[in-house]
Amino acid sequence: MSYVDEVIEKVIAKNPSEPEFHQAVKEVLESLRVVVEANEEKYRKEAVLERLVEPDRQIKFRVPWVDDNGNIQVNTGYRVQFNNSIGPYKGGLRFRDNVNLGIIKFLGFEQIFKNSLTGLPIGGGKGGSDFDPKGKSDREVMAFCKSFMTELYRHIGADVDVPAGDIGVGGREIGFLYGQYKRITGLYEGVLTGKGLSYGGSLARTEATGYGLLYFTDEMLKQNGQTLQGKTVVVSGAGNVAIYATEKATQLGGKVVALSDSTGWIYDAEGIDLKAVKEIKEVNRARLSEYTKYRPNAKYTEGKGIWSVKCDVALPCATQNELDIEDAKMLVANGVIAVAEGANMPTTIEATQYFQENGVLFAPGKAANAGGVATSALEMSQNSERLSWTFEEVDAKLKDIMVNIFAKLSDAAERYNAKGNYVLGANIAGFEKVVDAMLAQGV
Repeated sequence: MSYVDEVIEKVIAKNPSEPEFHQAVKEVLESLRVVVEANEEKYRKEAVLERLVEPDRQIKFRVPWVDDNGNIQVNTGYRVQFNNSIGPYKGGLRFRDNVNLGIIKFLGFEQIFKNSLTGLPIGGGKGGSDFDPKGKSDREVMAFCKSFMTELYRHIGADVDVPAGDIGVGGREIGFLYGQYKRITGLYEGVLTGKGLSYGGSLARTEATGYGLLYFTDEMLKQNGQTLQGKTVVVSGAGNVAIYATEKATQLGGKVVALSDSTGWIYDAEGIDLKAVKEIKEVNRARLSEYTKYRPNAKYTEGKGIWSVKCDVALPCATQNELDIEDAKMLVANGVIAVAEGANMPTTIEATQYFQENGVLFAPGKAANAGGVATSALEMSQNSERLSWTFEEVDAKLKDIMVNIFAKLSDAAERYNAKGNYVLGANIAGFEKVVDAMLAQGV
């Protein structure tokens, strides 16, 4: 049995109830097969893959808090510190009712390679809880965040592990978490990113993942003789990534015609009215079904189906495994030319392979959505230097990073005779840097 197959088998046997983690490991190791086989004897002797798929540590803890009715609620908190070979652990916190250890491990594993691709000194980690902030009062969210940080604080630090936001963790949650960290430790340091601008946050951080996705997509199209100008774009999701991906796609000359949320999706042939979406989602915290009140000619459809909309560019920005093989077939039949992942692993392996087999330009999330973590690392730099850069400075650095990421993965794919296979290129380019650092530092 090959070394890759051996390690995949071990991961499944050792972590039987973590399908998302299995999926992430399989996807990465399968695409690294060509590199591993070229160095099999050395990698096997050094147990490189076993060390790569086993987190440095997995922290699981109880989070008790009191709701507005005086009742005590109990949630579970997690932090997986996966690999710090190239820098402090870095990765978001996700607060959502479906969070479990397997999901956190899949996200943390992906984060290793994403962070490596940025070229910045940050390792891979991830955390979160099965607490859902939706429908909770500010006081309840604060009570939960204070309790969560009361345990987490002992495992993190500006040069140890720097969490950020993810699904369910925005500026409000980061503020409460940071306040409690400071209260307990007495330290005013860059331990969390995504902070408010008044206490160490970075301009352009809010926009970074969505903007970065479009800088990457635009570069991928340019290097393949295309342009975003005049293209029809469909974006899934209606959160931070989707909103700013829509904004930047429009600025670059594309026309976004559809967005979705967890209840349904909207289609607006004239182009999405982003002002309306921001009011619905960011101010009113309501559902996209409200959109037709702003634009009566738009159509709202309940449930799934956004990928049935004809488009040139598809940007899945909602959640993992939202775009499956049937969706991929619809998109290809409708003439899609490029798919770039704004969320973490939103496309199933079968769908990814179908796109590649049908000549669709496909950008994996660990490269295409790395703009968020890259700008988080820029926030860490500003905190360390006690400086604050302008929006334009951060945005220019972000664009350079995304263009460089594309160059790295394009080069890696070509070196292994797989030109245009950006999934392979991203995994190889991210892997090479981490493994070099791991081997240099010994066992």
